[in-house]
Amino acid sequence: MPATPIAQETRFFNPETSKLYWVPSIANKLSPTRSELNAGTDLSRAVADVNGWQVSSEMIDVPDMGSRFVSKIPGRISANDSSITYYMDRAGIDARTVMPRDATGWMVWLDGGDVAGRKMDVFPVTVSSHGKSRSVGSEPARITIQYAITGEPAENVTIP
Repeated sequence: MPATPIAQETRFFNPETSKLYWVPSIANKLSPTRSELNAGTDLSRAVADVNGWQVSSEMIDVPDMGSRFVSKIPGRISANDSSITYYMDRAGIDARTVMPRDATGWMVWLDGGDVAGRKMDVFPVTVSSHGKSRSVGSEPARITIQYAITGEPAENVTIP
């Protein structure tokens, strides 16, 4: 008998589906409340580009005298250096006003949209810098905000 196939996923395109919230306060990252999410700011329409926001694990070699093969075990978990590039507002009323340098809060990624029962990732962060892009070319003004991920993110948390 063959292995059971994985369920057919409903594939999607991130723009117009995924949501990104800046939430100033979450009591329990493993189960944010609907009121905590609603108190946040939906940044989705201001996002021009994303970098990082992936969690990975080191691998530790565990050789032994009984084999020439070197096995591995999972090691420390970390998150990539992460940033988001936002569109700037001429008057400066943009992501900078919501997330000033040194602000602490939570970046909440709702990859399948803000729909109860779906999954989200919750990253505790501190805003570390505001890098303004300046150009004489044909591109919109942007600001790249870098984030220090200050603790282990809660992944695949059910949206309330």
